Amino acid sequence: MNHPSRSRRRDAASLVRHGLVALTVVGILAAAFELATERHWNGIEQLIPWIALAVLAVAVGLLFAPAGRAVPVARVFAVLVLGASIYGVLDHVLVNYASGALDQRFSESWDTLPALDQWWLAVTKTVGPAPTLAPGVLGQSALLLILASIGRMPREELELAPH
Repeated sequence: MNHPSRSRRRDAASLVRHGLVALTVVGILAAAFELATERHWNGIEQLIPWIALAVLAVAVGLLFAPAGRAVPVARVFAVLVLGASIYGVLDHVLVNYASGALDQRFSESWDTLPALDQWWLAVTKTVGPAPTLAPGVLGQSALLLILASIGRMPREELELAPH
């Protein structure tokens, strides 16, 4: 016999899980829109986030596989996308930092600025052309997918779990 409070907890957990999946999908769509408007497809390195978005979309689909069997694979895919996101953030910061001396506002003072200020200007895209937040959204979406997968276990694990 199911206890009513257990049923409500399961319903609440399911609602949160589906909400996290929905936020993941919104993040995927937002990142795709951002990449498309920036025409981010020139060269192999610029295709990395597109591949990561496709992998993350597949991972979302895997969450809905029967009996949760594909959930571990979806988590691995999300971790791979998280790695691509971290790479993207670091790459964008480095590109911005390298552009600091070329920025007309800082060209004469760049070398005299403290290193912490230079890095802050690069991270915040005050100098340089590369948005540091865009690859971060990809990582956030991957983390949301990982959170959405918590509590989803394959049927065999559920049968082995103590009742």
